Amino acid sequence: MATNVEQSPFFTERKVLNQVIVKDPPKFDLESYISNYEGRTRLDRLALIGSTSTYLAIDAFRMAIIEVKKGKDTSAYLKMVECLHNILPDDPMGIPDLSWVEQKNRQVKQETERLEHELKAYKNNLIKESIRMGNEDLGQHYYATGDLSNASKAYFRMREHCTSAKHLADMTLRLVFVSIAQKSWMVAQSHLIKVEAQALKGEEKTKLEPIVSACLGLSHMCCNQYRDAAEAFLQTSPAFLSADPAAGIRFQKEVLTGNDVAVYGGLCALASMNRSELQELVLANNDFRNFLELEPHIRRAISLFCGSKYSACLEVLEAYRTDYLLDVHLAPCVREIYGQIRSKSIVQYFIPFSCVTLEEMAKKFQMTGEGMSIEEELIYMINTGVLDARIDLVERLLVSPPTNPRHVAHSSALAMAEKYDHTLRLRLLRLNMLNAALEVRVPKSDGGGLGTSMMGGEIISASLRRLGQMGGF
Repeated sequence: MATNVEQSPFFTERKVLNQVIVKDPPKFDLESYISNYEGRTRLDRLALIGSTSTYLAIDAFRMAIIEVKKGKDTSAYLKMVECLHNILPDDPMGIPDLSWVEQKNRQVKQETERLEHELKAYKNNLIKESIRMGNEDLGQHYYATGDLSNASKAYFRMREHCTSAKHLADMTLRLVFVSIAQKSWMVAQSHLIKVEAQALKGEEKTKLEPIVSACLGLSHMCCNQYRDAAEAFLQTSPAFLSADPAAGIRFQKEVLTGNDVAVYGGLCALASMNRSELQELVLANNDFRNFLELEPHIRRAISLFCGSKYSACLEVLEAYRTDYLLDVHLAPCVREIYGQIRSKSIVQYFIPFSCVTLEEMAKKFQMTGEGMSIEEELIYMINTGVLDARIDLVERLLVSPPTNPRHVAHSSALAMAEKYDHTLRLRLLRLNMLNAALEVRVPKSDGGGLGTSMMGGEIISASLRRLGQMGGF
């Protein structure tokens, strides 16, 4: 079946466009995996799996069609049906239910008119809370129908009618979720800054902080800012895992789960942090340990990297590459993140050696199907300045550049002597200025004294500049 799916017009077109196609079966069970999500992200994840995995394409699109028929987004339904039909033309679910589409469009139109009429009545009554809730209902309706642009506008109109910091925070957070659905990551970051600026206190602040940290980490990761993403994910409180689903906006399952935070945070940290930072900020982080327990292989990979077992670390990550290529947020970043981790591993492995055979390097760092040999990979790393080494193609060796320990020791000693001489000259200048009564003393009656001290410092700085111009230093 997988062979037939791979040869279908749908995947043939993707292959022509050079888009990602995953042929290997993932480690997760589709039904169990997708049960962790709900709402729009559930549909987006099923659509990506169906469009990318030849092994799960049919099951994913069937589940997506069932899921979308529970909602109001008819355009998404028609798109899912068309994709399934292009993969498996004889499947009855690949035939669009036009009567359902017509009926649902009519219902959506009626509900839109009703909500707009109610909002107009609220505006005539000039009741702020009613207007705010009317815009919120309209935004949720647009969001459910897939009209994300109008949903964003409706949520934004809530701002002038919010009467508390909590209302402003909730409104801005809804804008964040719409931006994430639109994959407008810079817009999401600007909204998150506004959420953080709200003067929330107590329990409300405790509930929002983990959500803001996780969203900020996601937006940084999708902008390829892996260091910032890792720091944001590592700051996510374990309260994120025990969030009350009935408390306002459901973040768990609608955007990210605790498993996602563990995977995204762990991979971004591996790609951007050195071994000491990984040990201190990740493995020794008691809060983030709660997330790593959900994904033990991520913790194992980080531990192996910290223990200088680089090839074992890469093997663990490669075993899950297929799963990550089917993740709606991680898929565009997998190649770059894995490449950075691999480059760091090669650099760290080579540090203790003066030379290593290319055969040994190829054995330790086996190819990953990227179409680049170990020689080409090492040449690329050397040319980009990532690896400080040379390649001897005759002897087939990776050679560390020669160093002169005597020259290094002499240079270090000379630099230290120059620094010591400069420090002594500054101290002598200070003593001479004191003897010449150039010190500006603070009057006892002056309570502050800061301005006078600063004036004295300015005089000394000016004197140093003049001496420097005269060749005194």
